[in-house]
Amino acid sequence: MDYGMLVVYLTRLLAMGLVLPVHEAAHALAADRLGDPTARQQGRLTLSPRAHLDVWGSICMLIAGIGWARPVPVDPRYFKNPKWGMAFSAAAGPLSNLVMAWLSAVGMQICAGLAQGGAGLPLVIALLFFQTLFYLNLNLAIFNLLPIPPFDGSRILLVVLPQKWYFQVMRRERLLLLVIFLLLILGVFDPVLVWLDTHLARFFLWSTGFVGLFFGSFAN
Repeated sequence: MDYGMLVVYLTRLLAMGLVLPVHEAAHALAADRLGDPTARQQGRLTLSPRAHLDVWGSICMLIAGIGWARPVPVDPRYFKNPKWGMAFSAAAGPLSNLVMAWLSAVGMQICAGLAQGGAGLPLVIALLFFQTLFYLNLNLAIFNLLPIPPFDGSRILLVVLPQKWYFQVMRRERLLLLVIFLLLILGVFDPVLVWLDTHLARFFLWSTGFVGLFFGSFAN
């Protein structure tokens, strides 16, 4: 048995159990605060993985590092301003992942700083966990900010698109989803996604660098 790969998949499983529920719970919380009780009534206002995880989406995240959960139901009729309500509730998911990515970067910097005094197995596993959590959150945030159905960015797009055009796009959501996945498989979006991933990662690591220096001073 390859124990190294076993540790990798176990850390990814643990990270996934945080990343996806936080993303969906953020949607639910934002919608609830804006007046839509649908998600709360259906038990989605929780961080429990059982309430959010999708089998195939979870398998894809374990294998490929990107996946999905069961979408949180949102009823725009409850919002005072449906257009902005949909945009804010949609943006809450990716924003929660960006916050978690920054916190994961802090965890990585702490582990890296302490490792300067020697890295035992627990510290190595902790560093691997925070790295996994960091990149899963970044990937999920970037994918979901794409302004294409069914990603969250398409709901945010409602703010700038005329409502007539928006609903014409949404009526073709299933077809667009198939096209998007085909383009993803072909690597059409790779240059943009890699650029965003690289620059966001650099920014988060730069903005948390002082944490590594602080903990590194104790290790030395």
